[in-house]
Amino acid sequence: MTGNILQIRDLTLSVAERDGSMATAVDHISFDVREGEILGIVGESGCGKSLTVMALMGLLRDDVKATDGQILFQGEDLLKISPKRRREISGKDMSIIYQEPMTSLNPLMKIEKQVAEPLKLHGKVTKEEMHQKALDLLTEVGIQDPEACLKAYPHQLSGGMRQRVMIAMASICSPRILLADEPTTALDVTTQAHVLDLLKRINREYGATIVFISHDLGVINRICDRVIVMYAGKIVETGTCRDILDAPCHEYTRGLIRSIPTRDRKGEELPCIPGRVPSVEDPREPCPFAPRCQRALEICHKEAPPSVRIDEDHTACCHLC
Repeated sequence: MTGNILQIRDLTLSVAERDGSMATAVDHISFDVREGEILGIVGESGCGKSLTVMALMGLLRDDVKATDGQILFQGEDLLKISPKRRREISGKDMSIIYQEPMTSLNPLMKIEKQVAEPLKLHGKVTKEEMHQKALDLLTEVGIQDPEACLKAYPHQLSGGMRQRVMIAMASICSPRILLADEPTTALDVTTQAHVLDLLKRINREYGATIVFISHDLGVINRICDRVIVMYAGKIVETGTCRDILDAPCHEYTRGLIRSIPTRDRKGEELPCIPGRVPSVEDPREPCPFAPRCQRALEICHKEAPPSVRIDEDHTACCHLC
């Protein structure tokens, strides 16, 4: 790894309320994405993971705004570039693999047209070259009959095949960064393993940097080099996979790890974190996890926790660290 390909600085994302006010959904987060790595972002639903990825990709809904911070890609702040420049980057230098391909693929377009579309927009290639590139990519991602797949519509494919098509479409322009937004959530365990192996191969053989979003630490452990743990729009812990899984510091991270099914607890009820993630409308304490934390101290309800460096790559925001 040769440096940071993406730098996020104090990014704040706010959601417009019906009364015209803005509620904070992602609260001043900062992190770097190192070139060539697979970075995982993990947390429960509603923690701000997918919203952060949508901001990186420039795909925020109309009611969500970046109200502070920077997203620096090769020296350019993606929050300030023109729409034309954003279109030049999206699909070519930075691509996204969505969680549910059935709702992301156009049901009225055949697979070939959708897979080849980024190449048509960003590359000066002939129709024959686009066809061959699409064919080669579908073969690489493990489609058994790529020629038939190109002629099919999305509803004619299985869930695993549709996800492989999404990966091929995101990879066709050889982007420097792939953003994977829970790409294995809707898949069975066997297909999930195949897709994870495929993403690891894309990272290893083509040098693509991957930002992988998941709520499953087991999946994160299988594919990622480093991990960011998010809760209620904040980053609460960062570190290598080994740091996070072997020596977690934040009580939220520990709760996520305790809820992972293991062979030695077969048949037992899994422990869960009490309560729920606060919505953007809910008032939040200085430490947003304090109301759910069984080890919370009085200071946790009064002062925001500092960022504590536990090791070279391992930091946590907690009064108890």
